[in-house]
Amino acid sequence: MRKKERAQMAVDLLKEEYPDAICSLEYERPYELLISTRLSAQCTDARVNIVTKDLFAKYTSLEMLANADLAELESIIRPCGLYKTKARDIINLSRMLIDEYDSQLPPSLEELTKLPGIGRKTANLIMGDIFHQPAYVCDTHCIRITNLLGLSQGKNPLQVEKQLRAVLPMDRANDFCHRLVLHGRDVCVANRPKCDRCCMKDFCSFFQGDAPSDKAATESKPSSKPARKKSAAKSSKSKAK
Repeated sequence: MRKKERAQMAVDLLKEEYPDAICSLEYERPYELLISTRLSAQCTDARVNIVTKDLFAKYTSLEMLANADLAELESIIRPCGLYKTKARDIINLSRMLIDEYDSQLPPSLEELTKLPGIGRKTANLIMGDIFHQPAYVCDTHCIRITNLLGLSQGKNPLQVEKQLRAVLPMDRANDFCHRLVLHGRDVCVANRPKCDRCCMKDFCSFFQGDAPSDKAATESKPSSKPARKKSAAKSSKSKAK
């Protein structure tokens, strides 16, 4: 099966499995999604949503975030981890949005990645969810699962993005990436994938044994072959040593 055919099947099956392809980060204004995504680095979306409820209640505008007291901001976002770096980025990107973009998010990957602390993954998410443009959000779920499916190779986000752009329908890429997150949390869980429940197992290269294994997944994949027993002669020989 060619990669494009496999990709199309994955897109269709995940849509059936997860009809609502929505971002799990909660926000009301575009800049709130940008900041929430920055906070999500090495932190769960669930925890970010708890923190941002208080964060955006206290700072109700970009101007307030741009002028926030650094120590107070650090205290609020501390549960998200890396809070010192993230707090500086939030203040600086807020100032940059005000000064250079008239308090609006710039509608291009190139401009978004100029903002402090904003990488290509976050920029792609903004392009897809805010500007409704084709976007390939290569987070850990996307990279791991597309590797296992045989749609991509390697761990480098930019390289995986390039590979996916070659096989995924552009108009469905953003929703596909959101659904991979849901699938990665529910079924294709790192270290303990529930392959028997997977809607894509019939063409998954990892499950079929056709792809280079992902260590995190293969450690937990149930073996289909019975364990071999040592022969009595071999066992005796080993004991003699």
